[in-house]
Amino acid sequence: MTTALDQLKQTGTVVVSDSGDFESIDVYKPQDATTNPSLILQAAGKQGYQRLINAAVEYAKSKPGSIDEKASAATDRLLVEFGKEILKIIPGRVSTEVDARLSFDKEATKAKAKELIALYESVGIKKERILIKIASTWEGIQAARELERDDGIHCNLTLLFGFAQAVACAEAGVTLISPFVGRILDWHKKNKPGPSYEGDEDPGVQSVKKIFNYYKQHGYNTIVMGASFRNTGEIKALAGVDFLTISPALLEQLKNDPSPVPKKLDASAGEYHITSIRKPRSHSTFQLPKANPFPRSATSTTRPSSAGSCSKTRWPSTNSTRVSASSPRTARPSRTFSARRFRLKLWFLYRPIPSV
Repeated sequence: MTTALDQLKQTGTVVVSDSGDFESIDVYKPQDATTNPSLILQAAGKQGYQRLINAAVEYAKSKPGSIDEKASAATDRLLVEFGKEILKIIPGRVSTEVDARLSFDKEATKAKAKELIALYESVGIKKERILIKIASTWEGIQAARELERDDGIHCNLTLLFGFAQAVACAEAGVTLISPFVGRILDWHKKNKPGPSYEGDEDPGVQSVKKIFNYYKQHGYNTIVMGASFRNTGEIKALAGVDFLTISPALLEQLKNDPSPVPKKLDASAGEYHITSIRKPRSHSTFQLPKANPFPRSATSTTRPSSAGSCSKTRWPSTNSTRVSASSPRTARPSRTFSARRFRLKLWFLYRPIPSV
């Protein structure tokens, strides 16, 4: 019998196990695995994992420093010990999380990421099999940009709840993002009760679809991995997305579910329209740069239009001579990072946030 889990994999979605309990991971045959300190704490409560805790404690005892520094070293080593065991089971990569208390400190985040990679390498694991989980704060995104660019360390940007964060992550060139479907749903249920928010109507599902389609239309290589699911309906509604990280409880439900799972998302059919972006409420709260981003020749005071004729829009100029539509003009040079993209990016990052 073909299960919902089998059909989900057939849509092209890579299934990732969201668990620290590596003894249960192999049952579902995931490609990758994600962990976090709370999942590791859950798993560490099992007697079978006591040897890993002992190894972490012995490692910390051998390190100099205060009790707090030794506790931090033991935690890092425990994360790595679990990651090492998980990598014996899965063919892909494991995500290991940086201490969330460092989320607003770029340099500390980078230092901790390098420490974790060094710990993995000390036990024979290459950095290519590791994703460092970093919170999608501004500082976290900049840390990930530099880790990817300068150190070849692959990053998984987590705690992602909005489109602006996703765009910033893609521009930073991170390997993977983890938008939180269930947490978005939780917020809507609490603050906007009433609708059922099921399947395609789930605001968390809609958020991931919007991000996925935008990435594919604009050619970003960053992987979209939906995370933090509350039910299998959310998972099925995202069939076809790049990756989905799923808890063992929901993986078990999918494994026992014979219902069909049609493909809902297709990378070749991304349909994101720029007009769907909400505009700022007023220029008093946000204003785009007024400087002319388009270079012009000494004889032209009009902005070239994309349709091939000069626009009637006047741009600031010291030359008061009017130029007719038939006048020669200099073509706008092609640039990788366009002024349009720059202005949109500014709005994404600094748009007014509604109070909640």
